[in-house]
Amino acid sequence: MAGTSDEIDTTRPSIARAYDVVLRGKDNFEVDRAFVAEIVKVVPEIYDVATYNRQMLGRGVRFLIEQGITQFLDLGSGLPTVENTHQVAQRANPDARVVYVDNDPMVRAQGKALLAENEHTAVVTSDLRDPAAILGDEAVKRLVDLGRPVGVLLVGILHHLHDDEDPQGIVDAYMAAVPSGSHLFITHFCASSQESREAEQKYLALLGTGRFRTVAEITSFFDGYELVEPGVVPLPAWRPETAVPEELTVGQRLMFGGIARKP
Repeated sequence: MAGTSDEIDTTRPSIARAYDVVLRGKDNFEVDRAFVAEIVKVVPEIYDVATYNRQMLGRGVRFLIEQGITQFLDLGSGLPTVENTHQVAQRANPDARVVYVDNDPMVRAQGKALLAENEHTAVVTSDLRDPAAILGDEAVKRLVDLGRPVGVLLVGILHHLHDDEDPQGIVDAYMAAVPSGSHLFITHFCASSQESREAEQKYLALLGTGRFRTVAEITSFFDGYELVEPGVVPLPAWRPETAVPEELTVGQRLMFGGIARKP
């Protein structure tokens, strides 16, 4: 996950564009589709996994709105697609404010076009590994009042931070900047099967990032915060709106997630 640049590199797959592929979007290149084709060999359900993550995003944002959260910082948001954070939040509360943060130049171009007429939403092209820069950004300061509770979203992105990049420290830096009553929302690749471990090898070899952490490691990101029920669980099992089978598939267990409140 390199720093920001206006150059779109079509010679290597990107995190945002690969996610766009599995969401069946159109903002990607052959190199991204080739990468996903390699992942499909190990986890044939990878397209379904993207859907589970998107559905979890919707359920999580609706939950946060129900808790009275009206402002969201969506870190590592990816390319705009259907049911984005601002669409879910503003459908429930038209005054909800959302700032998307991503370091992919395509996200900036696509996002600004999408949000041109939405004064309560902005896209910041920056690297989430620099919390001070993001929290000091003019768009963030305009839309996010750090004196009131904030929904801090790290949905499908922390697994792209290597261990030596101190992902826990990055999480804590954002949470230290927001007041009591704020919520932390994380989804993350999980080392839940042999297939997941093989997928991690492909991610690291072909994309350069993609850590499949254990349930305990994912849960530790919430240390110091109050996990809401049902805790850190496979995405389809987090406050499901439809019946969930007792035995989950490899794909259904490939990502775990949860939400916690800052006391």
